[in-house]
Amino acid sequence: MPKSLENPNKIQHRMTSTTLGIEGYRVTQNLGVAMGITVRSRSIFGLMGASIQTVFGGRITNFIELCERARLEGFELMLEHAEQHGANAVIGIKYDATEVMQGVSEVLCYGTAVVVEPV
Repeated sequence: MPKSLENPNKIQHRMTSTTLGIEGYRVTQNLGVAMGITVRSRSIFGLMGASIQTVFGGRITNFIELCERARLEGFELMLEHAEQHGANAVIGIKYDATEVMQGVSEVLCYGTAVVVEPV
């Protein structure tokens, strides 16, 4: 997307961190916890494909792709939540996952929504 059409309130990936700060910036306002939650299930076809992969050993790409999609979706939802509160950065990002029932997993991505400015 051209720079002129980008959402000016959209948090850029470089403005996210698992640490409690972003190098070159200082936190001027703490806006609280931002969360993104998604719940995903494995399809029967994905489960069959993964079952076949377990026979041969090694990486189970069907599950890797499912996990990556769930984490990315949780991350993007967290950024949207932070943006809605006026944040331009998110620090202290973490993930949590729980199996809510067999074959159904919840992925939670959370961090502290902040306003930062260059040092």
